[in-house]
Amino acid sequence: MRRGMTVAAIAGVLALTATACGGSDTTSDSSGKKAAEDPQSVSGSITWWDTSNEAEGPTYDKLIAAFQAEYPKIKVDRTSVSFDQAEQKFKTAAQNGKGAPDVIRTDVGWSAGFANLGYLQPLDGTPALDNTADFLPGPLETAKFKGETVGVPQVTDTLGLLYNKEIFARAGITRPPATWDEFLATARTIKAKTGVTGTQLNPEGYFSLPFLYGEGGDMLDVDGKRITVNSPQAVRAMETALKLVKPDVAVKPATTDGYVAAQTSFKDGKVAMIVNGPWSVSDAYAGKAFKNKDNLGIASIPGGSAGTAAAPIGGHNYSVYRGSRNKDAAYLFVKFMSSTKSQELTAKEINTLPTRTSAYTAAVTADPAKKAFQQALSVAKTRPVIPGVGDLFVAFDQHYVKILRGDVSPKDGLDALAKEWNTKLLKDYKVG
Repeated sequence: MRRGMTVAAIAGVLALTATACGGSDTTSDSSGKKAAEDPQSVSGSITWWDTSNEAEGPTYDKLIAAFQAEYPKIKVDRTSVSFDQAEQKFKTAAQNGKGAPDVIRTDVGWSAGFANLGYLQPLDGTPALDNTADFLPGPLETAKFKGETVGVPQVTDTLGLLYNKEIFARAGITRPPATWDEFLATARTIKAKTGVTGTQLNPEGYFSLPFLYGEGGDMLDVDGKRITVNSPQAVRAMETALKLVKPDVAVKPATTDGYVAAQTSFKDGKVAMIVNGPWSVSDAYAGKAFKNKDNLGIASIPGGSAGTAAAPIGGHNYSVYRGSRNKDAAYLFVKFMSSTKSQELTAKEINTLPTRTSAYTAAVTADPAKKAFQQALSVAKTRPVIPGVGDLFVAFDQHYVKILRGDVSPKDGLDALAKEWNTKLLKDYKVG
């Protein structure tokens, strides 16, 4: 899939001069000169595909109203698009040159693929990319592809250690574990002293990455075009994970709906610790174990034997469709929506994590969960920025489950995963 552009992709690029959903009364000049020099003169309509959930819609509508008040000649149509359908829907619309939005909220794992197909407008030097020094380095890196910035970070996230303070206190534990070895010892102490199970793993490949990073490993060496998911470091990482599914430590991980099972056990007080992200906090508060919100503890991800700790960066970017007929308006919209003021509002109203340092205001960090995850972001790591990175996790999930069930050894399971990636998705990469 990275051996050059397909016929369909080439056709999509040729179609980029076609009319997008936005207004047709302006040119498709990509420089952003008009928006930079005379923003109040910019007029027309743009469409934004919002891939968040509808519960967040009212906050974004509030921001759009504020944008349109500042730029009365620009009309914004927010179209809610289901997240699980948006990636393919955008590809289809962009390839056909008809029906694509001017601006799309992209998952960080989509940006490289869209850019590789020629569907995203590079934003370097445009008004959309404002004050880049203020962005957290990790989220900004996810918006780049082959030296060009093809998105503006909207929200970010990472994984952290969530724990039940009351159970910790009953077990006589005064601080969260800083390493996976301490995590194992803590889980066993909790089980022995309280009868509560220490943890429950989510058996998805994405949730195995902190183990991998903690051993100094990674999924891929992109620059060297090597698959490294079966390296000695990765094998040690899987051996660590296996220790955390033993009966004296954990609830046996579910092989289906593993995320839901682990989250439910945690919020019901049946396990003392899980690994999860900031998106799970509101749901945790709805559980009986955290009716008192102060009972929820959040810490940075534990470290591995390599002496490092890291968790993957997730989140979303604002991207501009290369075929937009109203790029000036699109640039102004992205600049406004990714501003400090806008990010502060979404952080307070819908519990998102800002991508700008300046948006972590006192009002935002007054929430202990956001403050804790801000700290967790300090050890966050960018996943490989390649087209189709999300596709790698389909096979990763399957092989990780087999390893956790004991169906295969860590080495055999990871060797099989590396071979599958090499055969089906990464044919131009070497293994090892």
